[in-house]
Amino acid sequence: MTMTAGITGAGKGVDETVWNILGQTYYLKSDTPTSFSFETLFPPGTFVPPHIHPEQDEFIYMLDGAFDLMLAGSELQASTGDLIRMPMGLPHGIFNNSGSPVKALFWVSPAGDLKTLFDNIHNVEDPGEVVRIAAQYGVDFLPPPEEG
Repeated sequence: MTMTAGITGAGKGVDETVWNILGQTYYLKSDTPTSFSFETLFPPGTFVPPHIHPEQDEFIYMLDGAFDLMLAGSELQASTGDLIRMPMGLPHGIFNNSGSPVKALFWVSPAGDLKTLFDNIHNVEDPGEVVRIAAQYGVDFLPPPEEG
């Protein structure tokens, strides 16, 4: 996609592109070969399980609220105004345990096939199917930790 100059308003997507990903709302902000970004709204209790982007760096700028994170084996928390940096190949998971909605701006570089992935998992309700589809687009979800 070739980027055009302009402004995409808060809570709106470029070309009105909006996805529902397992109960979270993602608004497309940019999609070029070098960068892909999207604004998110995570309702309380929603999360992205631990996963890896083998070929993409990922960033999250916290617009409003707080995320609990699993980042490279550490448990961290980020809140409004913080920037989360997740280098390619580093396992990370994102959880809204705050009891309130969280707004954030995510971006990855290079873009890879994330737009196509989001197009394909939009409104898919089965997390197992989301994981299966994601693997086809360079996002590798990790198995749940063993209990005990």
